[in-house]
Amino acid sequence: MMMSRFWKDKTVIVTGGAGFLGSHVVEQLQKYGCTDVVVPRSKGCDLRDRDAIISLIKRSHPHLIIHLAAVVGGIGANRANPGKFFYDNAMMGIQLMEYARQLNVQKFIAIGTVCAYPKFTPVPFREEDLWNGYPEETNAPYGLAKKMMLVQARAYREQYGFNAIYLLPVNLYGPRDNFDLETSHVIPALIRKCVEAKTKGNKEILLWGDGSPTREFLYVEDAAEAILMAGEKYDGPEPVNLGTGEEIKISELAKMISESVGFSGKIVWDRSKPNGQPRRCLDVTQAEKLFGFRARHSFIDGIRKTIKWFESENH
Repeated sequence: MMMSRFWKDKTVIVTGGAGFLGSHVVEQLQKYGCTDVVVPRSKGCDLRDRDAIISLIKRSHPHLIIHLAAVVGGIGANRANPGKFFYDNAMMGIQLMEYARQLNVQKFIAIGTVCAYPKFTPVPFREEDLWNGYPEETNAPYGLAKKMMLVQARAYREQYGFNAIYLLPVNLYGPRDNFDLETSHVIPALIRKCVEAKTKGNKEILLWGDGSPTREFLYVEDAAEAILMAGEKYDGPEPVNLGTGEEIKISELAKMISESVGFSGKIVWDRSKPNGQPRRCLDVTQAEKLFGFRARHSFIDGIRKTIKWFESENH
């Protein structure tokens, strides 16, 4: 899909631009003719430190900031680091938006998380349900830290006329995802387990929970496209879901991935381990209505592309 010339003359800071989603956002920006993309790296620019943020913005004079940087992980990592995940994510978002406002950045695109939704949100999740309960306990500190940016964006819009928007992507997957079994999310973990089991000739793989929860997944290139479409076309106060609107059971996902990889062994569920949120699926009508976004990749195509990428990196 071709975009207008909107990005051609813009300077854009992409925090987390070297990460999974960020690297795809940077690639898309370059495709759309944006030649001035600034990617701060955590070694040289600690986004929890106000002086580092002020220096970054003063040096690069951005028109827009896309804030993707996050300290993030799966259920295990969230349970082990609730304090760190809360503090680091809250401090990065709050300070970055504050100094973007003070230093006259034209627009701030805050990327939230589906973990911000209440544990028992009616499915599909609608944006107006965001405040109707406490998030799922294992990732609540992370989800709430990210959700503070929505409160901040609205308050700053009201008081200062600051143009900050808030987007809520569902679980992402695709090439360059994190495949470390200690910290990865479900799709990369499943792909890696199936590929390694097939390579070693193992007869079974062990997975957490009982396979009953449902999830929705968005291919990373589609997510990057959605963020840039919102960056160009959306200037409203309301949070907007980014997803496909389709949910799949974890047990069916495991079957789909094992078949796509060619692993024919048994899938064993460790029911002593947590399932996480029971169901997760977004209402995605607002994204299409407000800035014309619809996901382009079918789920099976996205899965095959991701497997192909992982195998080519680990052959």
